[in-house]
Amino acid sequence: MDGFQVKGDVAHGFESVKQLFTQQMRTLAEDNAQLCVYHRGKKVVDLWASATGDETFAADSLVNIFSSGKSLEAIAVGTLVSRGLLEYDARITQYWPEFGAKGKDGVTVADLMRHEAGLANFDTPLDAEDLFTDNIKNNAVGQVIEQHELSYKAGRKREYHAITRGWIVNELFRRVDPGGRTIGEFLRQEISGPLGADVFVGVQEKERQRMFPVKPLGFGYQIWQSLLPRFLGRRVLHNVFQLVARIGKMIPAFITGGRNSRPPPAFSEMTGLDYFNAHDFGKGETSSANATCSARGLAMVGAIMSAGGSLDGREFLSESAWRALHAKPIESMMGAVMPTRFTQGGVDCFRPCAPGSPIFERAFNQGREGFYGWMGFGGSIFQWHPGKDISFAFVPTSLHYLDFLNERGKCYQAEVLRCVGNLSAAV
Repeated sequence: MDGFQVKGDVAHGFESVKQLFTQQMRTLAEDNAQLCVYHRGKKVVDLWASATGDETFAADSLVNIFSSGKSLEAIAVGTLVSRGLLEYDARITQYWPEFGAKGKDGVTVADLMRHEAGLANFDTPLDAEDLFTDNIKNNAVGQVIEQHELSYKAGRKREYHAITRGWIVNELFRRVDPGGRTIGEFLRQEISGPLGADVFVGVQEKERQRMFPVKPLGFGYQIWQSLLPRFLGRRVLHNVFQLVARIGKMIPAFITGGRNSRPPPAFSEMTGLDYFNAHDFGKGETSSANATCSARGLAMVGAIMSAGGSLDGREFLSESAWRALHAKPIESMMGAVMPTRFTQGGVDCFRPCAPGSPIFERAFNQGREGFYGWMGFGGSIFQWHPGKDISFAFVPTSLHYLDFLNERGKCYQAEVLRCVGNLSAAV
């Protein structure tokens, strides 16, 4: 911890968020992290730190946010709805006829966005180069999707399309966008460029020097740390009893799945988690797993969403499209344990839990009630709260992948909600 210092500032009323961030950075197994929050269109929390004292890590450093990029996908699709180019209840074949091959003609846009398209895994890995923007436009990915069969009838089951949703959404997006742009190109031209917001899908060389690698904690290390009490310096959020309670709920799903049902890896070159730091992976467009962003950039984009589609007098989504993106949340279990409420626009909405709710439902929702959006493998969170006009972004480089529901970041969300509540009560 030599040289450790939390940088940045907070607005009046949010001092406790900085105190919590400092405490977590000192006590948990963190490497580098950023935390940024907007409230009513103003940046009220802007913090970053390197637990190792790395002075090169800054507020504009870029980190892979994994599945938090799914909310960027949802926003991109929402702009097509805003411009009258796409409808959520329409079949995908209305915009991409070739998609309907192999029995996929009934899949709607909303099915895809809710993880109910029946295409959660592909039966063949893709090469990293297939995901380069030019190769996407030459249909390297599209032809694989077109010839793929459903694993189950669309709309009948919610199964996490962890990586494939981004690939399919990108193919749909570029066919509907009048300029034939990919999501990566759209973000550069209409979000990151005009706003000055660091949100990218497909890293270019000029951004690479600002990128920081993600570093997964070892499985054994996380288990060992969970055995320690907090007063002896436990460096993971959950103790062994909490961890076992969560893992115990997941084991039946793995047993039921069976060894023969496990799909091949998504990428042909992937041999371990360090693949997510590979040059070619970052260069390609896998918006569900490789959006590369700063917390500042994400929070600025989230401020658009928390305010109803506009920021600083500029409309990014029409009121009707914004409402459509957040409309029709349907509660369903995703897998065996995760109680989700995905809207037709593809973001989850988090709601208060009833007394006696199952542990996963409480871990998932309590502390982030009223937020919309999603979260990323190992820790990142990108969500917004329309009811209180809050945009929230947490971007760490240390991956606590046994913190299945990103509860270490949820601690900050809960504190932000408390601060906003105090400010409202004081008015």
